[in-house]
Amino acid sequence: MTTPPGGPIRILIADDQEDVRSGFRLILGSQPDMTVVGEAGDGLAAVDLARTLRPDLVLADIRMPGVDGLEVTRRLAGPGVPDPMRVLVVTTFDHDDYVRTALRDGACGFLLKRSGPGLLIEGVRAAMAGDMLISPQITVRLLRNLAPAAVSAPAPAPVASAPPSPLTAREKEIARLVAEGLTNAEIGEKLFITAGTAKTHIANVQAKLRVRNRVGIAAWSWENGQAGPVPRE
Repeated sequence: MTTPPGGPIRILIADDQEDVRSGFRLILGSQPDMTVVGEAGDGLAAVDLARTLRPDLVLADIRMPGVDGLEVTRRLAGPGVPDPMRVLVVTTFDHDDYVRTALRDGACGFLLKRSGPGLLIEGVRAAMAGDMLISPQITVRLLRNLAPAAVSAPAPAPVASAPPSPLTAREKEIARLVAEGLTNAEIGEKLFITAGTAKTHIANVQAKLRVRNRVGIAAWSWENGQAGPVPRE
Protein backbone atom coordinates (compact mmCIF):
# COMPACT_ATOMS: atom_id res chain seq x y z
CA MET A 1 0.00 0.00 0.00
CA THR A 2 1.33 3.43 -0.89
CA THR A 3 1.58 6.32 1.53
CA PRO A 4 -1.65 8.39 1.43
CA PRO A 5 -1.42 11.93 -0.04
CA GLY A 6 -1.78 13.52 3.41
CA GLY A 7 1.12 11.48 4.77
CA PRO A 8 1.17 8.28 6.81
CA ILE A 9 -1.34 7.57 9.58
CA ARG A 10 0.10 9.06 12.78
CA ILE A 11 -0.36 6.64 15.70
CA LEU A 12 0.13 6.95 19.46
CA ILE A 13 0.63 3.68 21.37
CA ALA A 14 -0.57 3.55 25.00
CA ASP A 15 0.37 0.37 26.86
CA ASP A 16 2.12 -0.19 30.18
CA GLN A 17 4.26 -3.04 28.82
CA GLU A 18 7.36 -1.92 26.96
CA ASP A 19 7.64 -5.15 25.00
CA VAL A 20 4.07 -4.76 23.75
CA ARG A 21 4.73 -1.18 22.66
CA SER A 22 7.90 -2.34 20.91
CA GLY A 23 6.01 -5.11 19.10
CA PHE A 24 3.24 -2.77 17.98
CA ARG A 25 5.81 -0.22 16.83
CA LEU A 26 7.53 -2.84 14.65
CA ILE A 27 4.24 -4.08 13.18
CA LEU A 28 2.86 -0.64 12.40
CA GLY A 29 6.20 0.79 11.33
CA SER A 30 6.48 -1.93 8.70
CA GLN A 31 3.50 -0.40 6.86
CA PRO A 32 4.33 2.42 4.43
CA ASP A 33 1.11 4.25 5.31
CA MET A 34 1.62 4.21 9.11
CA THR A 35 4.04 5.82 11.54
CA VAL A 36 4.25 5.75 15.34
CA VAL A 37 4.61 9.31 16.65
CA GLY A 38 4.58 8.61 20.38
CA GLU A 39 4.32 6.06 23.18
CA ALA A 40 2.88 6.22 26.68
CA GLY A 41 3.21 3.75 29.54
CA ASP A 42 0.23 4.95 31.58
CA GLY A 43 -3.19 6.43 30.98
CA LEU A 44 -2.57 9.98 32.17
CA ALA A 45 0.54 10.27 30.01
CA ALA A 46 -1.44 8.90 27.07
CA VAL A 47 -4.13 11.58 27.43
CA ASP A 48 -1.57 14.39 27.78
CA LEU A 49 0.53 13.14 24.87
CA ALA A 50 -2.52 12.65 22.65
CA ARG A 51 -3.67 16.21 23.30
CA THR A 52 -0.19 17.52 22.56
CA LEU A 53 0.62 15.44 19.46
CA ARG A 54 -2.92 15.17 18.04
CA PRO A 55 -2.27 11.79 16.37
CA ASP A 56 -4.68 10.37 13.83
CA LEU A 57 -5.25 7.34 16.06
CA VAL A 58 -4.56 6.24 19.63
CA LEU A 59 -4.05 2.55 20.43
CA ALA A 60 -5.07 2.09 24.06
CA ASP A 61 -4.69 -0.90 26.36
CA ILE A 62 -7.37 -1.43 29.03
CA ARG A 63 -5.35 -1.90 32.21
CA MET A 64 -2.77 0.83 32.71
CA PRO A 65 -1.53 2.81 35.72
CA GLY A 66 -3.01 6.23 36.41
CA VAL A 67 -6.25 5.88 34.49
CA ASP A 68 -7.22 2.83 32.48
CA GLY A 69 -7.82 2.60 28.75
CA LEU A 70 -11.57 2.96 29.14
CA GLU A 71 -11.10 6.32 30.85
CA VAL A 72 -8.52 7.30 28.22
CA THR A 73 -11.13 6.50 25.58
CA ARG A 74 -13.80 8.54 27.37
CA ARG A 75 -11.51 11.56 27.77
CA LEU A 76 -10.30 11.53 24.17
CA ALA A 77 -13.33 10.25 22.23
CA GLY A 78 -16.31 10.21 24.58
CA PRO A 79 -19.60 12.08 24.40
CA GLY A 80 -19.11 15.78 24.94
CA VAL A 81 -15.45 15.86 23.91
CA PRO A 82 -15.21 19.00 21.75
CA ASP A 83 -12.61 17.66 19.34
CA PRO A 84 -12.73 13.86 19.64
CA MET A 85 -9.92 11.58 18.49
CA ARG A 86 -10.01 8.07 17.15
CA VAL A 87 -9.22 5.53 19.88
CA LEU A 88 -8.75 1.85 19.06
CA VAL A 89 -8.75 -0.39 22.14
CA VAL A 90 -6.23 -3.24 21.88
CA THR A 91 -6.16 -5.42 24.98
CA THR A 92 -5.82 -8.87 26.51
CA PHE A 93 -9.12 -8.48 28.38
CA ASP A 94 -12.31 -9.08 26.43
CA HIS A 95 -14.98 -8.89 29.13
CA ASP A 96 -18.36 -7.87 27.73
CA ASP A 97 -18.57 -4.88 30.09
CA TYR A 98 -15.25 -3.59 28.73
CA VAL A 99 -16.44 -3.95 25.15
CA ARG A 100 -19.75 -2.19 25.79
CA THR A 101 -18.13 0.62 27.79
CA ALA A 102 -15.40 1.23 25.22
CA LEU A 103 -17.81 1.36 22.28
CA ARG A 104 -20.31 3.51 24.22
CA ASP A 105 -17.55 6.00 25.02
CA GLY A 106 -16.41 6.43 21.45
CA ALA A 107 -13.89 3.67 20.69
CA CYS A 108 -13.60 3.01 16.97
CA GLY A 109 -12.82 -0.68 17.49
CA PHE A 110 -11.99 -3.32 20.07
CA LEU A 111 -9.23 -5.82 19.28
CA LEU A 112 -7.61 -8.57 21.30
CA LYS A 113 -3.82 -8.69 21.35
CA ARG A 114 -3.91 -12.40 20.53
CA SER A 115 -5.72 -11.65 17.26
CA GLY A 116 -2.34 -11.07 15.60
CA PRO A 117 -0.61 -8.38 13.55
CA GLY A 118 -2.83 -8.72 10.50
CA LEU A 119 -5.97 -7.75 12.38
CA LEU A 120 -4.16 -4.91 14.15
CA ILE A 121 -3.21 -3.39 10.79
CA GLU A 122 -6.71 -4.01 9.47
CA GLY A 123 -8.20 -2.38 12.58
CA VAL A 124 -6.11 0.76 12.12
CA ARG A 125 -7.14 1.11 8.48
CA ALA A 126 -10.79 0.40 9.32
CA ALA A 127 -10.77 3.11 11.98
CA MET A 128 -9.27 5.62 9.57
CA ALA A 129 -11.94 4.72 7.00
CA GLY A 130 -14.69 5.40 9.54
CA ASP A 131 -15.44 1.72 10.09
CA MET A 132 -15.40 -0.21 13.34
CA LEU A 133 -13.54 -3.51 13.66
CA ILE A 134 -14.14 -5.90 16.54
CA SER A 135 -12.07 -9.05 17.05
CA PRO A 136 -13.87 -12.06 15.59
CA GLN A 137 -13.65 -13.91 18.92
CA ILE A 138 -15.69 -11.15 20.54
CA THR A 139 -18.16 -11.05 17.66
CA VAL A 140 -18.83 -14.77 18.05
CA ARG A 141 -19.31 -14.48 21.82
CA LEU A 142 -21.67 -11.53 21.52
CA LEU A 143 -23.65 -13.47 18.95
CA ARG A 144 -23.74 -16.51 21.26
CA ASN A 145 -25.30 -14.33 23.94
CA LEU A 146 -28.03 -13.41 21.49
CA ALA A 147 -28.65 -17.05 20.56
CA PRO A 148 -30.84 -18.16 23.53
CA ALA A 149 -33.25 -15.28 22.93
CA ALA A 150 -33.39 -16.06 19.23
CA VAL A 151 -34.05 -19.75 19.89
CA SER A 152 -36.70 -19.21 22.57
CA ALA A 153 -38.54 -16.37 20.88
CA PRO A 154 -42.01 -17.32 19.59
CA ALA A 155 -42.28 -17.89 15.89
CA PRO A 156 -43.69 -14.87 14.06
CA ALA A 157 -47.17 -15.10 12.66
CA PRO A 158 -47.19 -16.21 9.03
CA VAL A 159 -47.51 -13.47 6.50
CA ALA A 160 -48.69 -13.59 2.94
CA SER A 161 -45.27 -12.84 1.57
CA ALA A 162 -42.05 -12.28 3.53
CA PRO A 163 -39.93 -9.34 2.36
CA PRO A 164 -37.04 -10.49 0.18
CA SER A 165 -33.56 -10.48 1.66
CA PRO A 166 -31.63 -7.34 0.72
CA LEU A 167 -28.48 -9.44 0.22
CA THR A 168 -27.26 -11.31 -2.81
CA ALA A 169 -26.31 -14.97 -2.49
CA ARG A 170 -22.62 -14.05 -2.21
CA GLU A 171 -23.37 -11.40 0.42
CA LYS A 172 -25.36 -13.93 2.46
CA GLU A 173 -22.34 -16.21 2.33
CA ILE A 174 -20.11 -13.34 3.47
CA ALA A 175 -22.52 -12.56 6.33
CA ARG A 176 -22.51 -16.21 7.42
CA LEU A 177 -18.71 -16.27 7.54
CA VAL A 178 -18.65 -13.03 9.52
CA ALA A 179 -21.04 -14.68 11.99
CA GLU A 180 -18.58 -17.56 12.30
CA GLY A 181 -15.91 -15.07 13.39
CA LEU A 182 -13.65 -15.15 10.32
CA THR A 183 -11.38 -12.22 9.53
CA ASN A 184 -11.34 -10.57 6.10
CA ALA A 185 -8.23 -12.56 5.18
CA GLU A 186 -9.85 -15.84 6.27
CA ILE A 187 -13.03 -15.05 4.37
CA GLY A 188 -10.96 -14.28 1.30
CA GLU A 189 -9.07 -17.55 1.60
CA LYS A 190 -12.27 -19.55 2.03
CA LEU A 191 -14.00 -17.94 -0.94
CA PHE A 192 -10.89 -17.63 -3.14
CA ILE A 193 -11.08 -13.84 -3.22
CA THR A 194 -8.70 -11.18 -1.91
CA ALA A 195 -9.02 -9.77 1.61
CA GLY A 196 -9.74 -6.40 -0.03
CA THR A 197 -12.64 -7.87 -1.99
CA ALA A 198 -13.97 -9.46 1.20
CA LYS A 199 -13.75 -6.06 2.92
CA THR A 200 -15.73 -4.47 0.08
CA HIS A 201 -18.43 -7.14 0.35
CA ILE A 202 -18.64 -6.61 4.11
CA ALA A 203 -19.00 -2.85 3.65
CA ASN A 204 -21.82 -3.47 1.15
CA VAL A 205 -23.52 -5.85 3.57
CA GLN A 206 -23.28 -3.31 6.39
CA ALA A 207 -24.80 -0.63 4.17
CA LYS A 208 -27.66 -2.85 3.00
CA LEU A 209 -28.46 -4.09 6.51
CA ARG A 210 -27.93 -0.63 8.02
CA VAL A 211 -25.70 -1.96 10.79
CA ARG A 212 -22.58 -0.37 12.24
CA ASN A 213 -20.20 -3.29 12.44
CA ARG A 214 -19.56 -7.03 12.20
CA VAL A 215 -21.62 -7.73 15.32
CA GLY A 216 -24.65 -6.28 13.55
CA ILE A 217 -23.99 -8.49 10.51
CA ALA A 218 -23.59 -11.54 12.75
CA ALA A 219 -26.83 -10.76 14.62
CA TRP A 220 -28.72 -10.42 11.33
CA SER A 221 -27.31 -13.74 10.11
CA TRP A 222 -28.48 -15.53 13.24
CA GLU A 223 -31.90 -13.92 13.37
CA ASN A 224 -32.55 -14.69 9.70
CA GLY A 225 -31.35 -18.29 9.72
CA GLN A 226 -28.23 -17.58 7.68
CA ALA A 227 -25.83 -18.85 10.36
CA GLY A 228 -25.60 -22.29 11.91
CA PRO A 229 -25.35 -22.99 15.62
CA VAL A 230 -22.87 -20.68 17.28
CA PRO A 231 -19.68 -22.60 18.10
CA ARG A 232 -18.60 -23.04 21.72
CA GLU A 233 -15.04 -22.19 22.68
